[in-house]
Amino acid sequence: MLATEGMSEVWVTELEDGEIGEDDAVMQVAGEIGCGSLEIRLDAGGRANLFATEPCCVLIDDELLRQINCAASMAIATSRNFSFARAGSRIATVKSTPFAVTQPELDALKSIVKERGPILQARPIRGASVGVLYTDPAAGERARVLFECIMRQRLERLGATANFVLAAVEEEDAVARSLLHLLRAKPTCVLIASTTAPAGPDDVVGRAMLAAGCQIERFLAPVEPGNLLLLGYKDDIPIASAPGCFRSAKPNVVDILLPAMLSRYRISGWEVAGLGHGGLLA
Repeated sequence: MLATEGMSEVWVTELEDGEIGEDDAVMQVAGEIGCGSLEIRLDAGGRANLFATEPCCVLIDDELLRQINCAASMAIATSRNFSFARAGSRIATVKSTPFAVTQPELDALKSIVKERGPILQARPIRGASVGVLYTDPAAGERARVLFECIMRQRLERLGATANFVLAAVEEEDAVARSLLHLLRAKPTCVLIASTTAPAGPDDVVGRAMLAAGCQIERFLAPVEPGNLLLLGYKDDIPIASAPGCFRSAKPNVVDILLPAMLSRYRISGWEVAGLGHGGLLA
């Protein structure tokens, strides 16, 4: 058989005491680094891949990932933090050094992950409902006509729809009443699509959110398009206003944050502040 392939010899590797074969090593590490709606599949050449088993938001611990990748025995690559993954999508891969990993190296790597938690969460998006409020200083329906098509496209990309929709004149009392009406329906999240650009949380939309009992989490995002993001919470329901982001289907801050909101993950102001690296989208 070797002769027919033009070969005269084959090189083989024999594991020494204290070494773990590459396939076994990557499967052990892959089993520790992720949680949620995922499955692990062994691939050729000392590689294990993690796949989403249902639509989900991928959450990544960037610092832990960097620490693990400083080790010489393994390399782990993942999808971006907050990214949306369809069922069957590969969301991470683990590759070992050729042939084998020493037991001490493997134990050290696994102990770091066990101590600090998983690197990756595949957080499922199940039964998500979206409330949408269109606002305009003259007539809310004007904003609805301008933005509804783009809103539908943006949500459909994530398998979501606008389940509860209202339009209001952009005045504090009218916006606050509409928000309260939407919040009574208990949507997974609320998006405010306004035709105006707020000067800050003290502007109409921000004051209306406070009047509706919301806590303001963050104003301004280091993302372009989408700098004027206003993010708040009413209990566990996120409310996001991102003026200008519903005029175009091009990627913006809403596309970054929406998968996490649909997965019912509470985004912090600190996490929004961390979006600057890679935040220049256009």
